[in-house]
Amino acid sequence: MDLGISGRKALVCGASSGLGLACATALVGEGVQVVIVARTEGPLREAAERLNALGPGRADWLAADVASAEGRARIFAAHPDFDIVVTNAGGPPPGDFRQWQREDWIRALDANMLAPIELIKASVDGMMARGFGRIINITSSAVKAPVDGLGLSNGARSGLTGFVAGLARSTVARGVTINNLLPGTFDTARLAGNFAAQAQREGRGVDEVRSARLARHPARRFGRPEELGQACAFLCSQQAGYINGQSLLLDGGSFPGTF
Repeated sequence: MDLGISGRKALVCGASSGLGLACATALVGEGVQVVIVARTEGPLREAAERLNALGPGRADWLAADVASAEGRARIFAAHPDFDIVVTNAGGPPPGDFRQWQREDWIRALDANMLAPIELIKASVDGMMARGFGRIINITSSAVKAPVDGLGLSNGARSGLTGFVAGLARSTVARGVTINNLLPGTFDTARLAGNFAAQAQREGRGVDEVRSARLARHPARRFGRPEELGQACAFLCSQQAGYINGQSLLLDGGSFPGTF
């Protein structure tokens, strides 16, 4: 299927690895001109080189912290107009809410709610003026099924979801859709790090922790990053213009509810 977005320009955040890189890869495969952003220059440059070897689209890179006003200003000074924006940031650390201070909440909100809103604010009016735009927020399955101990993420990401639900109804008539991707357990370096930390806390082997999680998973496997990347590319497509204000759960059936 031709997604009809060849030649479009996209911003993909947190794109030096993992799910962000998977989204950038899928978009480059559709002929999109992608600007990938992350905080660390080395892995970002290497990711851009790999993307440009794939084609047919192209990738530029810019090292910036999108959670900071300075970082966002640098992005839009270099690239003022995007047709597609994919927001993505790692989640805040787990813990006991009794131990969190106001500063912990502010950091979580800055990264996982306010930064995406600022990116939307900087790009959505131009998209509407041109008559086409796709905004995708990579959040978490915890928005649908909150996880005890992930209160910072549950709160910040749910706040973003509520904001998007209201805004999306005012943009779609002018060709701009805003949707969310809610990943469950995907086979990324971050997941491997989480297993290692859990194994250390519990005095178990990493393979044992991983196997126990797989045994509880309906699919008996974790998601492949490219699966989320392709879902992102479809939501960015011409064909997805009537999908708006939605949160697509990609968790292999882990969520036990009907709706």
